[in-house]
Amino acid sequence: MKIGFIGLGNMASAMIGGMLDTGTFSPDEIIGSAKTQATADRAAQRFGIAAGTDNQETARQADVLILAVKPVFLPEVIAEIKNIVDETKLVISIAAGKSIDWLEQEFGRKLRMIRCMPNTPAMVGEACTCICLKEDVSKQDEETARKIMNSFGKASVLPERLMDAFIGVAGSAPAYVFLFIEAMADAAVLAGMPRAQAYEFAAQTVLGSAKMVLETRQHPGVLKDMVCSPAGTTIEAVKVLEEKGMRAAVIDAVNACVEKSRNL
Repeated sequence: MKIGFIGLGNMASAMIGGMLDTGTFSPDEIIGSAKTQATADRAAQRFGIAAGTDNQETARQADVLILAVKPVFLPEVIAEIKNIVDETKLVISIAAGKSIDWLEQEFGRKLRMIRCMPNTPAMVGEACTCICLKEDVSKQDEETARKIMNSFGKASVLPERLMDAFIGVAGSAPAYVFLFIEAMADAAVLAGMPRAQAYEFAAQTVLGSAKMVLETRQHPGVLKDMVCSPAGTTIEAVKVLEEKGMRAAVIDAVNACVEKSRNL
C-alpha cells in the first residue's frame, strides 16, 4: 500500500513521523508533495521518503491519498488532481471546516472519502484523532483509516456533525495546553526556578495529570478534590483560578475555535 501526502507541513510531518516511529509503516510506503522544493527536500531528508512538488504524480502513485494542505488551498489542489483520483483510491482529508459533501462537490463526483482530524502530538505517538465516515464507506477503507491514524496515537469514529466540536477540544487544543505549560513555567521562574527545570516540571505534571484522567476514569473534579487539602496551598491556587475565570475563559476559547471551524 502506497500512502501519498499532498502537503508536507507541520501536521503531515507529525503524522509521518509517528507512522514511521511506531514501525507501522516504512519510508518506502510513503510519498509526498509540497508547494516548494525546499519543503519537499526537508521531508525527504528527515523521513527518507520520496518527495517532490508534483501533486499529480503523488495522486497518481498513491493507493491512499491524504489531503494535508490548509483549507484555503484545497480548491486549487483538488482542481489540479481531480481527473487523476478515481474509485481505486481512498481519499482522506484532514482539512478543518471542509465537509465530505464539500469535498465531493469540488471533485465533481462521489469518491471513497474519509475525513479525519489528528492533532500534533502525532509527532510523539500520542495523537487524538477523530474519523468521520460516509454511510457507504467499506469496512476495508475504515480499517485502513484506523490503521493509519492509530499508528501515531488513538483514533475514534465520530459523526461528522461533531467534527467542529472535536477541533475545538482536541484538534487545536495542544496550543492551549502549551500556553498553560508556558504560563506555569513562567510563574516558577518568577519564584526563582531555572527555566529548563520549570518547563520539565510543568510538562511532566500535565502529562501525569492527563494519564490519571484516562487510566482512573474518575471525574476530573474528583481528582482535583484529592489534591485540595483543607486550608492548603492547592485550594488557595484554585480559588485564584476561579476568581480569574479560568473555566469561562477556556470554554469561550473552545467555542471560538468551534465557530471558526464552522465558518471556514
